[in-house]
Amino acid sequence: MPLEAPLAPASERAAELNARYRNHAAVDVLRHALTDPQVGSTALVSSFGAESVVLLHLLSTLDRSVPVIFLDTEMLFPETKTYQKDLAESLGLNVRVIGPDRAKLLDQDPEALLYRRDPDACCAMRKTEPLEHALSGFDAWITGRKRVQGGARATLEFFEADEQNRIKINPLAHFTLQDIQDYITNNRLPRHPLVARGFASIGCAPCTTKTKPGEDPRAGRWRGQDKTECGIHIVDGKIVRKRDAA
Repeated sequence: MPLEAPLAPASERAAELNARYRNHAAVDVLRHALTDPQVGSTALVSSFGAESVVLLHLLSTLDRSVPVIFLDTEMLFPETKTYQKDLAESLGLNVRVIGPDRAKLLDQDPEALLYRRDPDACCAMRKTEPLEHALSGFDAWITGRKRVQGGARATLEFFEADEQNRIKINPLAHFTLQDIQDYITNNRLPRHPLVARGFASIGCAPCTTKTKPGEDPRAGRWRGQDKTECGIHIVDGKIVRKRDAA
């Protein structure tokens, strides 16, 4: 049996895929991404947050065998962990729960207070590093990012490259906030329990607050700090942590 040809660089593959699927709907982008040989082995990464159910439901209608990586930072709201378990069961998802290195946590953050003095270092240890390890065997990963979220995401394409030569797939790139709400309502999907309590974007408990009417949905993340991203995304070779990083 002949050996499979190696995949082209991620930047080339992303450009070709965007040209091919630019005018497709979200479900079609995801369907093609799961079957196109230019994408390769793929996992979906989900926070099981306020809007995550849309992408998770889309995946469940196409291929429930695709790994769904859920990162338990050990700083999550209890409601998020319960929601993850319930949603994974109801949608029949193939969830892989991963977490930070226990020895490193005990050495560098034994009291779980690193987020107060160095939130970037906390995100790196609890999110960026374990996620990179979990994705090491994949050629691509699916995210729920959208242009409407602004900042570095304002010009988001369906396909993009990261510095590990993987492709990031963003099927919901063109979804509006109303599209999200309509999809959840029309498909009768369960909402994260904290949404009803005023949380529009949900991350780790110490770094997430409620949002006020009219505020940007991500205003409650790292409120009062010059930080709007956890650092798991790469844009132009740089880790994205701030809105102007793009």
